[in-house]
Amino acid sequence: MTIKNFLWGGALAAHQFEGGWNKGGKGPSVVDVMTAGAHGVARQITQDIEPDKFYPNHTAIDFYHNYKEDIKLFAELGLKCLRTSIAWTRIFPKGDELEPNEEGLKFYDNVFDELIANGIEPVITLSHFEIPLHLAREYGGFRNRKTVDFFERFAKTCFERYKHKVKYWMTFNEINNQMDTNNPIFFWTNSGVQVKSGENPKEVLYQVAHYELLASAKAVIAGKKINPDFQIGCMISHVPIYPYSCNPDDMMAAEIAMHQRFFFPDVHVRGYYPSYALKEFEREGYKLDITQEDLAILKQGTVDYIGFSYYMSTVVKAEVNEKHDLENIVNGALPNAVDNPYIKSSDWGWPIDPEGLRYTLNRLYERYQLPLFIVENGFGAIDQLEHDLQIHDQPRIEYLAAHIKAMLTAIDYDGVDIIGYTAWGIIDVVSFTTGEMKKRYGVIYVDRDNEGNGTMKRYKKDSFKWYQEVIKSNGESLKS
Repeated sequence: MTIKNFLWGGALAAHQFEGGWNKGGKGPSVVDVMTAGAHGVARQITQDIEPDKFYPNHTAIDFYHNYKEDIKLFAELGLKCLRTSIAWTRIFPKGDELEPNEEGLKFYDNVFDELIANGIEPVITLSHFEIPLHLAREYGGFRNRKTVDFFERFAKTCFERYKHKVKYWMTFNEINNQMDTNNPIFFWTNSGVQVKSGENPKEVLYQVAHYELLASAKAVIAGKKINPDFQIGCMISHVPIYPYSCNPDDMMAAEIAMHQRFFFPDVHVRGYYPSYALKEFEREGYKLDITQEDLAILKQGTVDYIGFSYYMSTVVKAEVNEKHDLENIVNGALPNAVDNPYIKSSDWGWPIDPEGLRYTLNRLYERYQLPLFIVENGFGAIDQLEHDLQIHDQPRIEYLAAHIKAMLTAIDYDGVDIIGYTAWGIIDVVSFTTGEMKKRYGVIYVDRDNEGNGTMKRYKKDSFKWYQEVIKSNGESLKS
């Protein structure tokens, strides 16, 4: 293998592993009012913190009080980088303050210093579903233009404070999740937005999207002034959409559906709205607040690289038979999505398609010609802590091995420029989609259950030693 200086790492999000939700002056975020759910049971969004409800993110795995011990484990694993986020409400507890919270800033100073001392490069997302609850409740989140300025202030504060500690940044995590306008969780976590009765969700989406894209561009511009050596990227969830067959109708259905995947990166990378979006705005009569000044900012604030998550692929069929095919629809905001008969799925119904990662890498690189960064990829499963304190997670090893091999082929054979690979949930975290602990991704086990019980002790899974060797060998161990 020929890759050099490759960033092998792990990925986490502040709200899913830090805990300490009200410590050190931190304010509540939009996730702090989300209850626990389960597979098939949606998480609830409460108006405030209700004492009879369980909010799993409040404690999470308590990295807040154990960061030195956890980083020591990350160093033993051999991580070259850790992709995580800065909890917005640790820095600006309400979001609209003029001055930041020094105690929150100092916490991340300590974390980044500890990472760097252990040879681990911080890769930082500014907004990973952690919008201040105050901004959501009082301003309507990113449906309000004022929130653009609040985000820019937050970004500038972080860039200035950590300009000598962090090189790689991303603005908004999985910003395109909210294209699924049927799922209120995504609107809430991405943007702090709740759609009102009588509103057109798609029109709300595009207005919110514009303000977020504008906020991202302003952050990029500000960051480059603070440190020209910053590498500032976007972050998208990419679920490639295959046609069900070579029927031209299926082919066209997949092509049109992919507009959902490309809309946000098209603007992030190119700096202007794609023609298919402009036609939709015109066709549907959307009245959007987009100024000429905004368009100039989008053009100036384009990103340096594309960070993305990859977990699965999906399939669309031009005409879905309601009596049969609708039973097989997979989650993904596509009314004509059907199961792929050629691949298996996880216990949570997520299709397992490592070849789809290579397909994604090729398609994104050919479309944008920017370096790519796989900042999330992982396997959620139920792991068993045995009596001898071992965790045998062979299915996870097989999943990661297959996907990393596909990535290496994209580098060596296809010539795709990839910055790094960070396995999602490198240590077990609270699942974003369900709020569960039993849906585990990590190579490090955390003794905590869905109800918040457990010792919080950390244990190395079989996948720990396996991934350690992958990193140490720079991927060569996968050839044997």
